[in-house]
Amino acid sequence: MERESGISHPMFEVLLHLAAAPEGVPMGDLSRDLVLTSGGATRLVDRMVAAGLVERCRSQSDKRVQLVTLTGEGERTLVAAARRHVRELDRHVSGTLSPAQAASMLDGLDRLGRHAREALPPLG
Repeated sequence: MERESGISHPMFEVLLHLAAAPEGVPMGDLSRDLVLTSGGATRLVDRMVAAGLVERCRSQSDKRVQLVTLTGEGERTLVAAARRHVRELDRHVSGTLSPAQAASMLDGLDRLGRHAREALPPLG
């Protein structure tokens, strides 16, 4: 992914997460939701701010909270990276699994992801 789109997979995950929350995501929530340590999330977001993909701002309701939001450049990068990602997944899955098998796999991965978010303690 990095070679084609210029972003790492963790950056892609952050962009996806932020796209679902136009009002911004608190740094602590981002860290927890993506299963990153607070330091790891900070370093990742620092790189993304420097690249112009995201911005940090203070929450209007709680000045102690830093929100991370997607920039226009971040949105364009996400769209381009997502297109490439979907093409690659389709290329790998469609040549290996039947549509029913692919649907079953996606259901299983979704269940595992939900379970992990509920069961694993936050890092950092």
